[in-house]
Amino acid sequence: MIFKIKTTFLLLALLFSVSSNSHAKNNDFTWPKGNKLAVSLSYDDALNSQLDNVIPELDKYNLKASFYVIPNSPVMNARMGEWRAAAKNGHELGNHSIYHPCSASLPNREWVQEHHDLDNYSASQMVEELTIANTFLKAIDGKTERTYTVPCGDLLVGGEEYLSKVNHLFTAIKGHGADKRFSLIWDPTNSTGKELIDYIKNIPAEILLVNIIFHGVGGDYLSVSSEAHAALLTFLANNRDAYYVDSYINLMKYVGNME
Repeated sequence: MIFKIKTTFLLLALLFSVSSNSHAKNNDFTWPKGNKLAVSLSYDDALNSQLDNVIPELDKYNLKASFYVIPNSPVMNARMGEWRAAAKNGHELGNHSIYHPCSASLPNREWVQEHHDLDNYSASQMVEELTIANTFLKAIDGKTERTYTVPCGDLLVGGEEYLSKVNHLFTAIKGHGADKRFSLIWDPTNSTGKELIDYIKNIPAEILLVNIIFHGVGGDYLSVSSEAHAALLTFLANNRDAYYVDSYINLMKYVGNME
């Protein structure tokens, strides 16, 4: 089990830097069904509770989500057929690296193992790890296009920025696109169903996509309860005219086609 604290990327302050032309463009942009706001539901680390509690609830409402798995998770090995079935059913398997390396020098990172310490990595080592992770995922779902969620939100490898060196591997990197209207991220923990729903209801009009990153659901770690998660999905399913829900890769491919 991997214990971690992820940085919450609340990028609302960046909205003030959006140009007037971008705001005009925002007025014209809609998602495939005319929605103004899309919701990307994603789940990190390949956890048992995601297979047990999340996928059945998503499938109940025919909502598609993204699962950022790590090949060294024992849950990948033990339940490979279920992950393959999820991908076949339209859920995204995204790249989250192989070993989930994070910087041990940051606060509350005592859990980071020395051989997975991002401070000791090189940029070329990270490129290699992410390339191998893509190959692993292709062996599961047969797909050649992939998106990436940064482990722990850490952007430096041995003190060096590395995303610019791995951009070519991905259709998109969650939270790090050039257009900040698609980059809002929230990773709730211990939130109630009402808090999850209220967050969605209060997204500023300028935002076109909100990325909600879960870990455990009804178990594991950094969790929300199954009841809270189910309440959110019920809300989204009952308000399809207002909120467009799809996997992150499908959403970002749509954005790319609209540019």
